[in-house]
Amino acid sequence: MTPALQGHLAMLCFSALVAGSFSLGSLAANEIEPAALNAARFAIAACVIGAVVFATGGVPRSALAAPWRYLLLGGFFATYFVLMFEGLKTAPPVSAAAVFTLTPVLAGGFGWLLLRQVTTPRMALALAIGATGALWVIFRADIAALMAFAVGRGEVIYFFGCIAHAVYTPLVRRLNRGESAVVFTLGTLLAGALLLTVYGWGDLRATQWAALPGIVWITLIYIAVCASAATFVLLQFASLRLPAAKVMAYTYLTPTWVIGWEMALGNGVPGALVLAGVALTIVALLMLLRDEDRAR
Repeated sequence: MTPALQGHLAMLCFSALVAGSFSLGSLAANEIEPAALNAARFAIAACVIGAVVFATGGVPRSALAAPWRYLLLGGFFATYFVLMFEGLKTAPPVSAAAVFTLTPVLAGGFGWLLLRQVTTPRMALALAIGATGALWVIFRADIAALMAFAVGRGEVIYFFGCIAHAVYTPLVRRLNRGESAVVFTLGTLLAGALLLTVYGWGDLRATQWAALPGIVWITLIYIAVCASAATFVLLQFASLRLPAAKVMAYTYLTPTWVIGWEMALGNGVPGALVLAGVALTIVALLMLLRDEDRAR
């Protein structure tokens, strides 16, 4: 299996795991402050990844060089997650997932700024189609709302989080100095946990942890193990093998996965017009994959 194909497979798994955090997150977002939830999430994820790292040889001395790299990466990813859960307080899961699909456009821009990665005309067209589908879903297939740019508060908050995510993706490749994906992930998680603990200390102390509803604990374990520890490794693994825009192109599958999660949780299926927007995001993904094949 080629490195590029490995990267694609990693991002396929990434999109499926990330989707669950939207559906579960929307159920827990109003039960606990985002900073407290994510501080615990990063700490648990760091323990999981730390166990893997030390079971497979530990942290090499070279990985300890320039620790500011982990603080920078951890800061961007912590910002993304806090704003995601703040946005999910009011944004529906499918709509929030559609906002997430705007990330490839942003990642392509930051990929050029940080790494001079060039977006081909075909790739640009695919990103434009995906963004169109995302906007259609975000505005609930309501042309009047689109023309008035009547976007929800939760979607706006989450969009700024997606900017942080888009910066993070090419920054991984820029700052990595040969560390393995799991070691680099551990450093990022520890830094993120530290920053979130400092930032959310008041929320952490004020949270009545023993009185939290069960859905919060289910969500916390899921996002810590599946949507943090696993996806951190998958994202960094793929970022070292694919251009930033192609890595984030797999976010176009997220609304589709979220619809599956919503159906499994008994929340029904969006209307046909909204599903048409989701279909456009899938078309964009297929175009990007075809562009990758032609580039070989």
